Amino acid sequence: MTSADPAAPRSSDPRVARIVEAFEALTPADLPRLGDFYAPDAAFKDPFNAVRGVPAIQQVFAHMYVALEAPRFVVLDVIAQGDQCVLTWDFNFRFRRFSREWQTVHGASHLKLNAIGLITLHRDYWDAAEELYEKLPGVGALMRWLKRRANS
Repeated sequence: MTSADPAAPRSSDPRVARIVEAFEALTPADLPRLGDFYAPDAAFKDPFNAVRGVPAIQQVFAHMYVALEAPRFVVLDVIAQGDQCVLTWDFNFRFRRFSREWQTVHGASHLKLNAIGLITLHRDYWDAAEELYEKLPGVGALMRWLKRRANS
């Protein structure tokens, strides 16, 4: 896996820089090599998944490629200290079954690394209601209405 955008921010920590490059260049062909970046018993959590182990993490990413067209991560910021880092990112994609417009989800990942630089914890933070549900037909109108009601 190599960097898709050489101008993207990099960390002075080579472990983190390697991970950033891998996420930005990720393709379906790279999924069998996720064990090069994740510890065997790594935990992964996002708004839809909570799994443990490389095979389960591979399944999460594999489903992403089935459900979405041309998904791509663009890392915006990298904050690394010790064996932890936070990446802020944009996730760009098109729905396969809904709107064909390009979508962007803004989020962040908290990663913990072991002594050899493998990810032991990957926790994604992003607002599923605002970033995803509001963009879906039908459900989106309901979510926007609920948001307006909650804010009034």
